[in-house]
Amino acid sequence: MDDLEYGKRNKRGDWSPNGRVELPPLWHKPTNFLKILKWVPEYIWPWNAFHMATTLLYWYFVIPSIETMKTLSLGWALWLYAVNAAAIFVFYGSVELFYYARRKQGSRFKYNARFPSEHPSDVFWFKSQNIDNFLRSFFLSIPLWTLVEVLFLWVFANGWVPWLSWSQHPIYLAVLVLVAPMIHEVHFFLIHRLIHTPLLYKWIHSVHHNSINPSPWSSLSMHPIEGFLYHAVAFWHLVIPSNPIVALFQLHIAGFGAVNGHIGFEKLEFTEDMALDSHAYTHYLHHKYFEVNYGGDGLIPLDKWLGTWHDGSPEGEAIMNERFKKKRAKMNANAGTTASNKL
Repeated sequence: MDDLEYGKRNKRGDWSPNGRVELPPLWHKPTNFLKILKWVPEYIWPWNAFHMATTLLYWYFVIPSIETMKTLSLGWALWLYAVNAAAIFVFYGSVELFYYARRKQGSRFKYNARFPSEHPSDVFWFKSQNIDNFLRSFFLSIPLWTLVEVLFLWVFANGWVPWLSWSQHPIYLAVLVLVAPMIHEVHFFLIHRLIHTPLLYKWIHSVHHNSINPSPWSSLSMHPIEGFLYHAVAFWHLVIPSNPIVALFQLHIAGFGAVNGHIGFEKLEFTEDMALDSHAYTHYLHHKYFEVNYGGDGLIPLDKWLGTWHDGSPEGEAIMNERFKKKRAKMNANAGTTASNKL
């Protein structure tokens, strides 16, 4: 495919899409119900459908029996960790293998034309972003994913929170499945904004942001505190009346879905005429500029409402730069006041 039909490339070879990132039609004014109806299949397919498919596979073939889950045990916890790690190795690893190691499509549709393996850095373990991100994912974040999984399954199994049945509450639970990605977006924005405060950023979130040019292994490369808070989105289903399948779906949106913002390519080519849209650009802009797009694609447009939205357009760039300018001016003014008070 010719990526220049869909975007442009600067002198460094970095690619960016034409146009701007649009908010879902839910937020367009005036409301256009026809556009919303046309958008719903895009909302479900392919990514959310994939997360539900993995959820159902887990529920019927991986998750232990209710009797087993009533008692905390290292045995079934290690079993879930092994499956989670294997699934991420296959899923993330396939993208890493074909598009980063073998470079199946070169740098076509790649936002940052460079590949992480070409640029060793002291900020990473063994000076390698790939090794660092891989180790942090498999020995820190995926164990914490599994911890969250074990805890909410244990709570449900013991009947300590409501376990709504699909036969008695089909409409409510179906709606809860549909809004689960929105819950993820709000939860992610809140914890993400929190760990961008100066102290927490320095000691926690900077680990993830070391990967300015992210790749699939960067998706779950986090400080342990961030890794736990990120996957703890599933605990919302211990607060609201729910079902463990929906809680598991919520967890899979976080665990498997983290790759979306870190693929690094706008499209993953399967053939010369067929490609999969990654929806990675919004979060790529966050890795590039740090202080924009704390949420997701604007499903719940908290960034838009709070002034931190960057849609990838020149206008979005100008708004961001003006905000940065005011922030620097305020910091300089405060520094000047502090210096005066010391004299």
